[in-house]
Order: sequence, then C-alpha cells, then structure tokens
Amino acid sequence: MIKSELRKKYKTLRNELLDTQVDDLSMSIANQVLKLPVWERMFYHLFLSIEEQKEVNTDYILNILSGKDKNVVISKSDFNTGLLSHFLLTDNTRIKKNAYNIPEPVDGIPIVNESIDVVFVPLLGFDDVGNRVGYGKGFYDRFLSGCKPETIKIGLSFFEAEDHITDVCEHDVKLDYCVTPHTIYAF
Repeated sequence: MIKSELRKKYKTLRNELLDTQVDDLSMSIANQVLKLPVWERMFYHLFLSIEEQKEVNTDYILNILSGKDKNVVISKSDFNTGLLSHFLLTDNTRIKKNAYNIPEPVDGIPIVNESIDVVFVPLLGFDDVGNRVGYGKGFYDRFLSGCKPETIKIGLSFFEAEDHITDVCEHDVKLDYCVTPHTIYAF
C-alpha cells in the first residue's frame, strides 16, 4: 500500500477510537516499552502527543523515563525550515501548543541531535521491515538522519504492521523497533 492510502486508513482508524481506548492502548504500549533493551542509555527523545489527532499518549512513557531518572528531550517544530529543535525537559520547561496543536517547549536548554540515544517516533502506520508513515512533512526523517548511527529509533502504534509500504524513498529513515499494545517488532 502507498503512504497516502495508509495515512487515510490510520487517521480514520485512530479517529474511531474512544478516548478511554486511547488511554488503555497507550498504557499497554508503555508496559511493552519497559521490555525493550534500551534502559542503559541517558538521553531519550519523546514526542508530546497531539490529543486532537488521537496519538499514542506518551505521558505514560514520560512517567517511566522520569522514574528511571533519564534525561528527556522534547522538540519544537519550525514549519518554515522543516526542522526540529530539541530541548531538555525540566521542571521549569513551559509547554505551549502551536498552530497545529503540537505541544512544544517555549524555550529551554538546547540539545543537539548527536546527544540523543533513543528516539520515540510518532507515526500513522508502519510495515514489517521498519518503514514508517508519518504526516508527510519529513520532520522526523530529517531529524533522525542527523542523529548518531547508534541512536535507537522506536515507533509507537496502536495498530499492527502492514505487509509492505510500496513507495519508500531513499531519505526515509527506518525504525529499529515498533511497539504496539500487543507486540514488539524488532527490525
């Protein structure tokens, strides 16, 4: 299936989820994340969920990271350049939704891509070899291509893998893992 069809399919499937289902499935994903072999690292990039898009609620993963005393990094989107800038999440970090309802830091302590050890990646769909479909703006592909080669990329999805995304491009960055409520895919 091609990316545009997958975007439509998974936006529709997510929109059909009740808020209670989003929370229950997000909690199951967080419990699965605990099983990953990634906990010896220090800098974890986490996306803050867009509630209006019924994204995986990453608050549960944030609680895990805080409980394990990890450094959490969050991003701010620049829609003019298509780039993300990254900031350390601290008790003093002020979060504000942008025009697309993406919760972002207002300011903070900048973090460079090369410092990030693990990235939790938002997505709409993915296939059984680690290709992902996002919203189509390329923010995460640009970000991930600037990370160090050993950075671990973990997708989070309410739904299981597709067989094959047919229109993958050379600049698309593959996942190392994708976590669903019932399965951990390793690529």
